[in-house]
Amino acid sequence: MDFRFSAEEEAFRREVREFLDREIPERWRELGYGLWEETDESWAITKAWNRKLGENGWLALSWPKEYGGQARSLIEQLILDEEMAYHGTPTGIETVMTIGWVCPTIMIFGTAEQKRDYLPKAAKGDIVFCIGYSEPGAGSDLAGLQTRAVEDGDVYVINGQKIFTTVAHRADYCWLAVRTDPDVPKHKGISMFVVDMKTPGITVRPLINMLGFQSFNEVFFDDVRVPKENLVGEKDRGWYQLAVALDFERSGVGMPAGAKRTLEELVEYCKETQCNGEPLAKDPVIRHKLSERAVEIEVNRLICYRITWMQSKGIIANYEASMGKLFSSELLHRLANTGMQILGLHGQLDRGSKWAPLRGKIARAYLSSHSIGIGAGTSEVQRNIIAMRGLGLPRG
Repeated sequence: MDFRFSAEEEAFRREVREFLDREIPERWRELGYGLWEETDESWAITKAWNRKLGENGWLALSWPKEYGGQARSLIEQLILDEEMAYHGTPTGIETVMTIGWVCPTIMIFGTAEQKRDYLPKAAKGDIVFCIGYSEPGAGSDLAGLQTRAVEDGDVYVINGQKIFTTVAHRADYCWLAVRTDPDVPKHKGISMFVVDMKTPGITVRPLINMLGFQSFNEVFFDDVRVPKENLVGEKDRGWYQLAVALDFERSGVGMPAGAKRTLEELVEYCKETQCNGEPLAKDPVIRHKLSERAVEIEVNRLICYRITWMQSKGIIANYEASMGKLFSSELLHRLANTGMQILGLHGQLDRGSKWAPLRGKIARAYLSSHSIGIGAGTSEVQRNIIAMRGLGLPRG
């Protein structure tokens, strides 16, 4: 792996930074919203921002031009993603899911009609997907899902329930995993569908998280009739499409980039804040904690760089993606813990208080960090993947 960026790539990074400095909405800066926070106002800002990126050809930068991208390299896509995460753009988790996870999978397994119908619209920021994976009885053991799809003429009739479905209340479509054959081993009877969220029979109920806003949802499917042409890939082989999408989901550089920004803000706070007449930055315990987080962020960044380099060479990054996901999840939790330890009781204050350091960012990072080690596969699942596929250890 070459750790250097080319002159053209460095020029693109400067172009991205200039664009972000100029174009990030001032209202977004005032709100100080993060990746996992979604309100009516933030949703409107996010939609407008994504359309601006789409107009610039940057929302799906590395996609082929016929689908609305610029056919730029995966390394340039990494640079764009890294800079947007570092600068806290209003891109939104729903955009990450749509552009980064679902649509690349459709690009691989979808029909020509499916690619034509969904990809250009997504690249313009006109549609977003939610992801219908987890169920009340199927989370870490995702292959145990029981939502059923039964053929009926030219449609499939879907019945079942999904849970923890992020932004289902906003999404236009659902990337849905269902069981189409209950009489075979569980990994072999799953199929993937694109389901219009306006289809009769779909009910979305909110799940309010610890931060006090609606991100997750329960989604109920009661005799939902989906056209057969909405099946993506081969019937009963959806587990393989799902696995590819999960590898995309676990490969992002956004987490270490965002963590780097948070660390820099904590360092600045320690330089400016005094305790017993001395800056916190002189406390050896604090210095050591911040130094440890800095090393971990750099390690995480390089893991993500390696994954993107592998993908750019056509190498499947499977257990490597799990390494990146595991390290990112646990890094963010450690960083939030460090922030809370440094801020003390002030760290519990939300952005509404004038006494809240960093506008309440650390308190919210601490609360949200607990779910990061669960979504897209728990840390335990990631360790099992690394053990079996990376180290060749037997199944536990």
